[in-house]
Amino acid sequence: MEETVEDPPTSAVLLDHCHFSQVIFNSVEKFYVPGGDVTCYYTLTQHFIPRRKDWIGIFRVGWKTTREYYTFMWVTLPVDLNSESAKQQEVQFKAYYLPKDDEYYQFCYVDQDGVVRGASIPFQFRPENEEDILVVTTQGEVEEIEQHNKELRKENQELKDSCVSLQQQNSDMQAELHKKEEELETLKGTNKELEQQLKAQKDHWENELLQLKEQNQKMSSENEKMGVRVDQLQAQLSTQEKEMEKLVQGDQDKTEQLEHLRKENSQLLLTLAQQREHQKKLKQTVEEMKQEEASAKKKQQQLTLLKRENSRLLSYMGLDFDSLPYQAPTSDQGGAGQNPGLVYGNPYSGIQESSAPGLLAIKRCPTCKSDFTDDIFDHTLEQQRMQTPCLNCPICDKSFPATEKQIFEDHVFCHTL
Repeated sequence: MEETVEDPPTSAVLLDHCHFSQVIFNSVEKFYVPGGDVTCYYTLTQHFIPRRKDWIGIFRVGWKTTREYYTFMWVTLPVDLNSESAKQQEVQFKAYYLPKDDEYYQFCYVDQDGVVRGASIPFQFRPENEEDILVVTTQGEVEEIEQHNKELRKENQELKDSCVSLQQQNSDMQAELHKKEEELETLKGTNKELEQQLKAQKDHWENELLQLKEQNQKMSSENEKMGVRVDQLQAQLSTQEKEMEKLVQGDQDKTEQLEHLRKENSQLLLTLAQQREHQKKLKQTVEEMKQEEASAKKKQQQLTLLKRENSRLLSYMGLDFDSLPYQAPTSDQGGAGQNPGLVYGNPYSGIQESSAPGLLAIKRCPTCKSDFTDDIFDHTLEQQRMQTPCLNCPICDKSFPATEKQIFEDHVFCHTL
């Protein structure tokens, strides 16, 4: 066996790790004539993608590892893997590197990882005239060949079953991969949302941290101010203590003055307490005056209501409240004998009973011989002098025709009741 220029990258993979159904060899002859080049035709299935370091080797039947190749050739990568022509490939073995014996050999496609992806049927290298030579084989050789063929058929069936199983596994793995890709997209979306939330939370924390720093600076500044103020107060307290010590260490006169000042201070505090008590009594007095004022206003309202009711009763009796004689009480009387609840006095105090002497002079009406005051009598005389065609009441100015003299007299008499 002749050595090639470069050995395959790996060549120690066992048969258990091989996949014989991904590359299919086509048009493999039963034998090849020695001394000529051999072209190997093969097809790439859809589940296999060739790589740069893949190679095809010629192995003697019965090989155990890929290290037992006789010779090999590097494969040529197709330009377009998706085209139909890219699936049909070929490689040529030069006659110089081919075996010289008549053993059975086969083509094997090995990828760059050393895994067998396809194997051809067995073939031989022998001259064409050997077909005319009668080959005498023993029964044992025939049985051995048949057994070998049986094993090859069994291996082929196992390879087919393995191919179906691998295709099913590949389909399941594709579905699982699609499911994993969907889960990955979901996880990416969730991760993106979590990143956004984390960013928002981070911004919020940064803002809070900035605010806390500002508050810390303000508190530090206030702390410094309070420290300065405490120092000032301590200095003032120290000064006052020194002054107190000076006062204590002073003579008796200053002690007596201090005692006098303390007594005056106590007296002032007592006076202040008395003034506060007096102020409290004044407030109570003001409240009582406000209550009395409110009560007086209430009584005034009641008096107004009584006056209105009185006017209504007088009107009902045919009298006019404003025309009744009334004598306002003088200031020296002080409202004696009147109701203290009536601020403006008794409205009936100016009206005298018929049997009591009045403050005004009583005269008789020349018409009806009734008693009237002077002003009413003079008014009646004036009315008679003018000899008007109608009779007017001297009290309420109500007019009566001259023919109703009796009614007029009755009306004037009612005013005296």
